[in-house]
Amino acid sequence: MTDFLVKRDDLRECRVVEAPPPQIEPGQALLRVVSFGLTANNVTYAVMGEAMSYWDFFPAEDGWGRVPMWGFAEVERSEAEGVEPGTRLYGYLPPSSHLVVTPADANETGFVDGSPHRAALPSAYHRYLATGADPFYSAETEAMQMLLRPLFFTSFLIDDQLDDEGLATRAPVLISSASSKTAIAAAFLLAQREGVELVALTSPRSAEFVAGLGIYDRTVTYDAIDSLERGPATYVDIAGDGEVRTAVHSHYGDELLYSMAVGITHWEELGAGAGELPGPTPTFFFAPDRVVKRSEDWGRAGLETRVADAWHPFCAWIGGWLEPIPGEGFDAVRAAYLDVLEGRVDPKHAHVLSLGS
Repeated sequence: MTDFLVKRDDLRECRVVEAPPPQIEPGQALLRVVSFGLTANNVTYAVMGEAMSYWDFFPAEDGWGRVPMWGFAEVERSEAEGVEPGTRLYGYLPPSSHLVVTPADANETGFVDGSPHRAALPSAYHRYLATGADPFYSAETEAMQMLLRPLFFTSFLIDDQLDDEGLATRAPVLISSASSKTAIAAAFLLAQREGVELVALTSPRSAEFVAGLGIYDRTVTYDAIDSLERGPATYVDIAGDGEVRTAVHSHYGDELLYSMAVGITHWEELGAGAGELPGPTPTFFFAPDRVVKRSEDWGRAGLETRVADAWHPFCAWIGGWLEPIPGEGFDAVRAAYLDVLEGRVDPKHAHVLSLGS
């Protein structure tokens, strides 16, 4: 078994290690990790690993962590009823060659990992979906699914909450890190609604790209936030940059209707500008909580159907310009991780890693 490990207190320190092949017990199955996407979303998992328990999904030796990924795996061996070897699955995976799971509620659609160490963790990350029964799945779009499906799910929930709470059309919606995939997906969905005004906040180097997407009404660089007209506004903070957050809050003050903290693509600037902010206290957006709410409202199948219906047009649109960067093996995983961590990936590209057969 091979693992890619990251030092929890120094995200730039990482290594590839070998271990004995994992054994399975009755009721367990061994998954072989086939491929996964690697984006700024995974950096968020690492940065928030302690605070949000992301390190706990795939435990590693003391002081080190396995950064969670989204991708495809195949059942290599199974001692679990209803889980057949060879089944291809989509789900939450470690950057490792293998994963031992304890399937529960297994049927033709997949199963939930009932491993004891995951019991207290958010259930939204536990399900492994069999591709043969997955309404999202298309063999031609596997790369887009690995890169964008979890981000799109988050973006769908952001759009849904802003609409549900009457914020989408009440005033301009400002989105930071507007070139990030989560921001792009949220903006794509919001732009489909009547009466929504979207303002992209981005760096000067990404401004031309963002403006060219055609989904934002206006593109403003971070150093020009004070050029925006004051008045009611909603802030969707995907950058997590403290200085940008302070600039937005200081500019709008008490007229800022809501401040939603989603991600931390600018992970090294997270604490910048710390201190008391004018206007509303930023509220952390935790997608699994929204999943619980909408699963209660619509049923889990109803939620999945709504997201899948929204996904396919988005996938067709972004597939027209987003170019996956393929890589194979753990050296490629390490190189891609460091590229993403250091912000060296052009917004028109994204890493897709294969661990081979």
